[in-house]
Amino acid sequence: MPGTLWILIGSVLGGAVHDMMILCVSVRHKGRSLGGIAQFYLGPAGGWLASLGVLAILVMTMAGLSLVVVNAMAQSAWGTFTVFSSIPIALLMGFHMQYFRPGDVKGASIIGVTLLLLSVAAGHWVAQTPSVAHYFLLSKKQLAIAIPIYGFLASVLPVWMMLCPRDYLSSYLKIGTILLLALGIMVVMPKLQMPALTEFIHGNGPVIPGSMFPFLFITIACGAISGFHSLVSSGTTPKMIATEGDIPFIGYGAMVMEAFVAIMALISACVLMPADYFAINASPEVFAKMGLHTVDLDYLASEVQEQLHGRTGGGVSLAVGMAHIFSSLPGMESMMSYWYHYAIMFEALFILTAIDAGTRIGRFILQEIFGLVYRPFLNPKWTPGIILTGALFTLSWGYLVYTGDISNIWPVFGMSNQLLASCTLLIVSVMLLASGRGRYVWVSAVPGILMAVVTFDAGYLNILQNYWPHQRYMLSAISLGIMALMVLLFVVVIQKSIHYLRHPDDQRLAPVNQPQ
Repeated sequence: MPGTLWILIGSVLGGAVHDMMILCVSVRHKGRSLGGIAQFYLGPAGGWLASLGVLAILVMTMAGLSLVVVNAMAQSAWGTFTVFSSIPIALLMGFHMQYFRPGDVKGASIIGVTLLLLSVAAGHWVAQTPSVAHYFLLSKKQLAIAIPIYGFLASVLPVWMMLCPRDYLSSYLKIGTILLLALGIMVVMPKLQMPALTEFIHGNGPVIPGSMFPFLFITIACGAISGFHSLVSSGTTPKMIATEGDIPFIGYGAMVMEAFVAIMALISACVLMPADYFAINASPEVFAKMGLHTVDLDYLASEVQEQLHGRTGGGVSLAVGMAHIFSSLPGMESMMSYWYHYAIMFEALFILTAIDAGTRIGRFILQEIFGLVYRPFLNPKWTPGIILTGALFTLSWGYLVYTGDISNIWPVFGMSNQLLASCTLLIVSVMLLASGRGRYVWVSAVPGILMAVVTFDAGYLNILQNYWPHQRYMLSAISLGIMALMVLLFVVVIQKSIHYLRHPDDQRLAPVNQPQ
């Protein structure tokens, strides 16, 4: 129940407001990034702090999301083959639309979707053929190397070659799967095994009194509010907006759709028996201390043909729940293993979409920073600069993926991601004051202030009672660094807000783009 309420209320009053308003501001400023917008309204200091904060938060975001994929695909030949096969399929689509038949989006879509579905079926043969499966049974360490390599390639290659067709291809899978899952839930009407309120509020995280607050609000992020969205809503999405009239549908509407996805995911997780859910999402040592005994987990493992104990990160339990619902449909009783690996592919492609876009954004920010020292970095076509910045940014988050685990990285990711959301909402609030629209400032300021309080509280508790006692000094330093950057940025925000309130005549109006 707490998670459901946070998704519904947070997305409507926080996440959708956040996504739509920063998209609108960026469109009005000719597609400027969040750092550029901050510089316009907060001055050079605010712009620098925003850019550095975004860079640090991006590193944690990429690491946290990558670990979910690593845990879901480790030692799974079927899943690894299916996910990695999407890369050559995307390359084929890119070359098809760029060279073979320029502009043939329909033909490329048919080719891509058909090959993607065939890869799910072929994955079963791969898993059952030892001589072939050997090449796809990757360990967590091997995947922790492979995924950053993909992120690097997607960030430096032309967008038409890999990033655009792969993300476009995954959109069919995302939308189709969620609609199919919603239909399956309405047909099957599965019983939710997880009680509305439980004593398991600590999960696999730090055992801190009252940890549902604030940790609920940084654990469930993208389905309610996510600072990462501001990085795409500014700088990237504005370049694809045909008219400002599309902003509410794309900005607010897409976030509502993501909340719908989150509710579907919540239902899929809650159809599992609580003990089975925790056995998947907790390490064996932690699960042993919970005093629970699995119910259907061994049966589910045999049905999906994968080992399910201790597969932390949420991806595996979601896939098992989705497969359970799909296999309950008429005529699908013997298809659970296929549905499971289809769901794994769906999740991995969903997350890889964020990884490739996020790594490219990080490269852009590094190029802007390095360009202040050496101007050739500002040239978007200068190959050495592209490769160097792409490699540096990828190595920064790839190192965390290789050396960390989900229980360490995810709290830092959740805290930093939500701090970025708070930062974005408060920058938008300054824009409203600066443009003479102060009567609307509460719409963005209230959720922005609430998220700031929640995330600083979570960061403080993590450092004091989770990281420092367990000698996780690097994570403590990263958390402190991000929080310090955000404190400095909030000081600038407060100063500028007071200035515009005292001097309402000193307005900084964003230009209105005239319709073409």
